[in-house]
Amino acid sequence: MKSPGDKAAFSDRDLAFMRRALELAGKARGQTSPNPMVGAVLVKGGRIIGEGYHHGAGSHHAEIEALNAATGDVAGSTLFVTLEPCCHFGKTPPCAPVLVERGISRVVVPMADPNEMVSGKGFKVLKQAGIQVDIGLCEEEARLLNEAFLTYHLLKRPFVISKWAMTLDGRIATYTGSSKWISNEDSRRYVHEIRANVDAIMAGIGTVLLDNPQLNVRLDNFEGRQPRRVVVDGNLRIPTKARLFEDASEGQCIVATTTAAARDRIAKLRDQGHTVLVVPGRKGIVDVANLIAELHGLGIQSLLCEGGSSLNGSLFETHLVDKVIAFVAPKIVGGNNEKTPIAGWGVDEMDRALNLIRPTVRQFGGDICVEGYLPGCVHALKPAPRRPATESRARGESRSE
Repeated sequence: MKSPGDKAAFSDRDLAFMRRALELAGKARGQTSPNPMVGAVLVKGGRIIGEGYHHGAGSHHAEIEALNAATGDVAGSTLFVTLEPCCHFGKTPPCAPVLVERGISRVVVPMADPNEMVSGKGFKVLKQAGIQVDIGLCEEEARLLNEAFLTYHLLKRPFVISKWAMTLDGRIATYTGSSKWISNEDSRRYVHEIRANVDAIMAGIGTVLLDNPQLNVRLDNFEGRQPRRVVVDGNLRIPTKARLFEDASEGQCIVATTTAAARDRIAKLRDQGHTVLVVPGRKGIVDVANLIAELHGLGIQSLLCEGGSSLNGSLFETHLVDKVIAFVAPKIVGGNNEKTPIAGWGVDEMDRALNLIRPTVRQFGGDICVEGYLPGCVHALKPAPRRPATESRARGESRSE
């Protein structure tokens, strides 16, 4: 006999409705931070009567969108929603009490909200009202969808992606520093899609001085929000006319420096409307652990690091990388240089090498893209003991829509 907590207690129709809710949630990818992506599907009599998703901070939550779109009486219906309904006032009223008021009889959800203001409290409101709450369906998919939101609340830091492009012989530039372009146009377009989905893009001062990047999203017809731009510059060498400053709104550019920086240069950048963080460090080198904590305090949930190699090395050394996205181009440059993706950090034995979790391989023309997670990410955390997946209003019996 299956236990009440066994995922097999969910029906095939339950699975189909939840996957539709996850699909809806993904429509707002890159647009909801600091809120999570959430989708909702309202089902009655075995058919969908309403659906919706959260479009962005300040707009209706997915549950309310689904209720507003519903046709007919929603009383007695089942709500499939990709995250625990909230129970606190933020920019919008709480959702859990509304579900109670509208007579929803069952709520199916993959996981609890990691936000301490919500976690478990929304479920409690629903259960106390006699609503059946089923937890655990498509949990892995839901965690992947909101991995940045989970990292921000569970690990108390941004979700950090380290991205690089290298030649077949492992170089990120020639011995002269030339690096444009290692990857092809298709690969670079994908990078801009990644940029469109993160809160901030980070680069070291070496990369800024050498490449003068814009650190923005340049996709055709892109109308989403531009990510914030973070430069790690311990001695504050960044030119005030760097390209990344050109189209930035006030506070969009963040320059992390140390006490080694000249005060007048700090003041000048701040007068121009940029954020300057004076972070602890030694010999003009920013302590990246302190920087990541500062970025967490600024509400940045996801961070794409685009180099250089010293900055990557510092992130790996402090175990702050959650995901790697590496492009390998079918090019060979040779030369006696050490222009590799990661500098400083390294292991001495092959059996101590970091093995990627859930590695995937894609191809963009002749380029190969390898993606995967690092052992310290939220996906490697041991899940909390799960309560029984099904709790009925009367006897705790299993029931599916």
